[in-house]
Amino acid sequence: MNSLVIDTSTTRTSCAVLAGSKLLFAGHHDGATEHAEALPKLVAEALQIEKSIDQVVVGMGPGPFTGLRVGIVFAQTFATARDIPWVGVCSLDGIDIDSPSYLVTTDARRKEIYWAKYANGERVEGPSVGKPEEIATRSENKFGFGFTEPLFPSPHLLLAKSLAMNIREPFYLRRPDALPTSERS
Repeated sequence: MNSLVIDTSTTRTSCAVLAGSKLLFAGHHDGATEHAEALPKLVAEALQIEKSIDQVVVGMGPGPFTGLRVGIVFAQTFATARDIPWVGVCSLDGIDIDSPSYLVTTDARRKEIYWAKYANGERVEGPSVGKPEEIATRSENKFGFGFTEPLFPSPHLLLAKSLAMNIREPFYLRRPDALPTSERS
């Protein structure tokens, strides 16, 4: 089975095509506000390598609203146009760490981080949003934004997690910056 794997939950737009577990194409573009421009180009490159796609796997966050929407809507539209399934997975579950117990983090902007706790590769807490100072006091090893170099979801791990889950709603963990006119003061 050929899978198109997309993630736009971080500052990186990533796209990969896997035939089973064999990586046929992997590409990414770094730029927090460039998901909409980068994703179609990456998918076009991927389709030059392999045109036959059987499913789409997409990271459902947590992540900033606009970046997530770009990836999710693209994945849903691509799947619908080809009449193939799409599968949503938690993007933090795709960050590969070799440790028995740990926390992973990504940039949530506004001086916050998205985080989740894992034991033996399985999420046991989160995803959540919080201040890095709050997470720093925890005893677990911490990896990712604010603690190590930024980390990004692995297409192999996103695909592997898609076998056990199918998340249909994005992880939006806080209110959007934009407010309806009726809520503005």
